Amino acid sequence: MDGLTVSNAEGLLETGRTLSEQRTAKINKDAGIPTAGGGKTFAETLKDAVQNVNQIQKEADVAMQKLATGENKNIAEVMVVTEKADIAMKLMVQVRNKIIEAYHEVMKMQV
Repeated sequence: MDGLTVSNAEGLLETGRTLSEQRTAKINKDAGIPTAGGGKTFAETLKDAVQNVNQIQKEADVAMQKLATGENKNIAEVMVVTEKADIAMKLMVQVRNKIIEAYHEVMKMQV
């Protein structure tokens, strides 16, 4: 596995793969060998989840602004949207904590 450096960190974040995994995938693609899964990478999935939580937070902000300005009179609807945003954020924080915990466990392993 390649070491994580500043120069290859951006590529890892964009593709979710290390340089050696990218080389292997390119060799397999050139040889016509299908890759396992064929779906999204972990980085893409995580990025989509963060964007989804961000969108939910924005919707809650708009709903609260409309309630404050009097455009929306349905308090229950605003509360539901706000609670949905709160739960999504709490879930994202817990996922982040688990990822950090897993990273620390991997770093403790002796090779």
